[in-house]
Amino acid sequence: MTEIEILRSGFDFLGIYGFFDGFMPDNLDWLVFLITSFILAMVIINALVISTALLTWFERRMLGRFQSRLGPNRWGPFGLLQPIADLVKLLTKEDTIPEGADKPVFTLAPIVFLVPALIVFAVIPLHGSSFLGRLNIGLIFVIAITSVNTLAVFMAGWSSLNKYAMFGAMRAVAMLVSYEIPMGISVVAVAVAAQTLGLSNVVLAQDIPFILVMPLGFLVFVTAASAEMSRTPFDLIESDSELGAGYHTEYSGAKFALLQLTEFMAPVIVAALVTTLFLSGWRGYGAIPGPVWFIIKTFVVLFGFVWIRASWPRLRVDQIMSLAWKGLLPLSIVNLFVIAVEVFIFNPGEDGLSTTDLLIMTGVNWGITIIAIIVIFNLMGQSKMKRPVPVVSPLANMYANTNVAKNATDLAEAD
Repeated sequence: MTEIEILRSGFDFLGIYGFFDGFMPDNLDWLVFLITSFILAMVIINALVISTALLTWFERRMLGRFQSRLGPNRWGPFGLLQPIADLVKLLTKEDTIPEGADKPVFTLAPIVFLVPALIVFAVIPLHGSSFLGRLNIGLIFVIAITSVNTLAVFMAGWSSLNKYAMFGAMRAVAMLVSYEIPMGISVVAVAVAAQTLGLSNVVLAQDIPFILVMPLGFLVFVTAASAEMSRTPFDLIESDSELGAGYHTEYSGAKFALLQLTEFMAPVIVAALVTTLFLSGWRGYGAIPGPVWFIIKTFVVLFGFVWIRASWPRLRVDQIMSLAWKGLLPLSIVNLFVIAVEVFIFNPGEDGLSTTDLLIMTGVNWGITIIAIIVIFNLMGQSKMKRPVPVVSPLANMYANTNVAKNATDLAEAD
């Protein structure tokens, strides 16, 4: 497919502006832009909220299947109305604020938590003619906006005047800061390979999906993103020794609903980013429109997140921090270094890497990925996980070990 064909594959959102501009006076261009922005904002917000509601139902149903139970099945056919029931329940609960809490910060934290998710999704190109998706610094914009969540988590825990909420917020912030570094480095590797910072141009550069070209970068990004979302096996918001819910222990009612909405919205955002950065976005085959391909790929990534949640146990806090600094950080640096060297050797120029270049990089990078993972995780202490040789306790029968019983007298005494 040529670039023009790719850009035309999908719904033209710019048509909204052209529709209103066709019958509005020339001196009201600002009003046309305002109306178009409002319509797009409403589309994005409602699409995200509806997708999040469906994801909660889908995730609970799938977890039920994984765990040999039914999942939601009372409200509506197959439990489809369960998200609505949950929303009504949360909105009808009393909205309380702890005495002595910092009320302005306490109230602002859920909003600060939600807004970045909506803003990030606005710049993700669902199709070739996405207006905001052509932002020439899209990758930097995404990294900058998503880091605001760290501040929101700390605001929620600190303003609650609850030591358990504060402990949960400190754990969450430590984990978020630790995993943002390898995730950011993996995004830089994508920018180096695509020779651009625009998300739409990243998709156009993927004649071969980057999940095949840089599998190590994909693994680092998905693992770090799972930690950023606090999903299994990185769900440390509530520790085993606390009967609380982490940084949002004191939240209830509508504020708690906003926090939960953002928490369940995060997988949708991350899956869309993974689709854009590593799965060639809206690009597909045949007559299927670009947005449909994008939705299919995003759904596959979401299913992977649910599968991981159903299969993996929770890690300890020391294991999570060790994985970030001793595992993912070196792997992300190796991935960036390899990609940079390969791009320097091929010297793609303005046209970007060719399909042949990407094929050669794919073969080389898969070998480097396997070697790097084996080396890093052996250095992280795999040898300590080997079962030690059993040692007979002096309090037990000292002759249970046949190596000790050397003569018949010892054996008789042992009997």
